[in-house]
Amino acid sequence: MNIFADFNARVIKAVEALDLKDKDGAPLDLSRIAVEPPRDASHGDLATNAAMVLAKPTGQNPRALAERLAEALRGDADVAAADVAGPGFVNLRLHDGFWQAHLAALLGEGRNYGRSTIGGGRKANVEYVSANPTGPMHVGHCRGAVVGDTLANLMAFAGYDVTKEYVINDAGSQIDVLGRSALLRYREALGEAIGEIPAGLYPGDYLIPVGQALVKEFGGKLLQMPEDEALAIVKNRTIDAMMAMIREDLALLNVHHDVFFSERTLHADNARKIRSAIADLTLKGHIYKGKLPPPKGEKPDDWEDREQTLFRSTAVGDDMDRALVKSDGSFTYFAADVAYLKDKVDRGFVDLIYVLGADHGGYVKRLEALARAVAGDEVKLTVLLCQLVKLFRDGEPVRMSKRSGDFVTLREVVEEVGRDPIRFMMLYRKNDAPLDFDFAKVTEQSKDNPVFYVQYASARCHSVFRQASEQLGEANFDRNRLTASVASLSDEGEIGLIRKLAEYPRLIESAALALEPHRLAFYLYDLASSFHGHWNRGTDNPDLRFVKVNDRQLTYARLGLVQAVSDVLTSGLTLIGAEAPTEMR
Repeated sequence: MNIFADFNARVIKAVEALDLKDKDGAPLDLSRIAVEPPRDASHGDLATNAAMVLAKPTGQNPRALAERLAEALRGDADVAAADVAGPGFVNLRLHDGFWQAHLAALLGEGRNYGRSTIGGGRKANVEYVSANPTGPMHVGHCRGAVVGDTLANLMAFAGYDVTKEYVINDAGSQIDVLGRSALLRYREALGEAIGEIPAGLYPGDYLIPVGQALVKEFGGKLLQMPEDEALAIVKNRTIDAMMAMIREDLALLNVHHDVFFSERTLHADNARKIRSAIADLTLKGHIYKGKLPPPKGEKPDDWEDREQTLFRSTAVGDDMDRALVKSDGSFTYFAADVAYLKDKVDRGFVDLIYVLGADHGGYVKRLEALARAVAGDEVKLTVLLCQLVKLFRDGEPVRMSKRSGDFVTLREVVEEVGRDPIRFMMLYRKNDAPLDFDFAKVTEQSKDNPVFYVQYASARCHSVFRQASEQLGEANFDRNRLTASVASLSDEGEIGLIRKLAEYPRLIESAALALEPHRLAFYLYDLASSFHGHWNRGTDNPDLRFVKVNDRQLTYARLGLVQAVSDVLTSGLTLIGAEAPTEMR
């Protein structure tokens, strides 16, 4: 159903019929031929660069070659006109019958329209959020959650075998701090006056219920145990409580992971998985004993001027080699990353996607180098960095949350503006661009609010059917009857809407391949704008209105067009994780 892929094949067939020869005797490279929407819609329906990319290797003038190609394409039954423009573009205009037939096929596909097999069933792991289980989700996690979740949905729709994954960072010093913070709240729940929370512990009120739950389960017994024994129990209970809260917060945003991977499993059984991963790198020649030079600037607290076990990551693209085992025999944080990546590879994933905050930019090269060392060319690793989100209310920065202590929680934002504005607006900028989120602007009902504008288009589609039902006295409209009538559509605005709908399969494939889910939000806004524009034409000209009581055949055809717009809006909003409303409230 991707008309651009269809016509790309037709253009290549036409090129082959021209019997062109590479001037150097090599086979012609046809992979650079592209068919795309023209930048200016007045130039036609499709444009191809074939003549320009083939002119140099064949030693021909690009415009002259374009004229030959245009003449060949004029013989295509679906092509109404083929013209040469600029340095050698060939612009194609298609017959109305082609667009009518495409609309009929679209209606047959329904909400599966745009679904692709381009992913070829490749196993893809999309890891996103992965916040430390030390408190509630905050707005800083929100953007990565939406980007990762929508990307995973998009890739699955494009034919990938996708797993949505969250790694629980439940090992390390931050978990010790969490346990001590919860133990303090436990003592508070027993009636002890704890005073101000000491510096270095987590001060948020969200740990108060954890302390109360510990009292309910253990009474005062934890205070009678050795501290390390009590702390181990408290850490386990607190991690479980924090992860339950995180899952609830994510569910409010309609984010649901397939796998929650515990970092502690890498350290279990005497760190068997970490040792195995390091042994594997050793066999491949990537491990050596040595010293690392101090990093530029201030030395970090964990830097050692001693011999350590090092990963020769500079040999596979990193800026510096990385320590895996310290001089005292303990593992570095990166050693767990090595084992975790190998675990993903062992599970059969060939596309590894990490969605991280912008503050993790220093991890990109080391992860890419690690993937090369572990799996060579067998896997493709991509890191997407999400820039910060700044919160505003009527242009003024939003103050911090009382509940969390020092940040605005995700739950607070969802409860104030709703799930859909958050999910849509977090995609209305590319992930690596900063984003300003104004509570007032994302809830206003105007064209300037993209999510309202798109959802209003969905509601308008349904209102057309309600109006048709009232005026025609029909309770339901059979999709087959609508499909059979589409040949009645000939107005420029109607054909223009079909052209915009026809871009959807190409959008799905290109966004999935480029790992750019923001393209979907932009497309839906453009589609909504085209639909609203055509609606407004009907306001000014009664002949263009969707329902014409005295011409049922034309009405059915126009209802088919509205149904197709509704199908694509619903499909796209579902992939984003938002609702396609039937009416606005």
